Amino acid sequence: MPEEEQNIVEIMDEDGIATQCEVYDIIEYEGKSYALLLPLDEDDEDAELIVLEYIEEGDECYFQSIDDEDEFGKVCEYIQTLDIEDFDDDDEE
Repeated sequence: MPEEEQNIVEIMDEDGIATQCEVYDIIEYEGKSYALLLPLDEDDEDAELIVLEYIEEGDECYFQSIDDEDEFGKVCEYIQTLDIEDFDDDDEE
């Protein structure tokens, strides 16, 4: 399905390792946008939801890590309040 293909992005971690992810959702929280990404590697049963800041500047859009631990914690708490069916939070402590 072409629509699903548009929801696939490749992100690079700090070590330069690329991971393909599905953009599950873009949420708004406290005036910022955040992307909820699900890694596509089906062999990895421990894959967790990836949360990155989503930034749009003109025609360009990109993802940025959330370096502020307090901000990241608040966003994660907010995500847990949402009714999201396709992932579970059993792995969260």
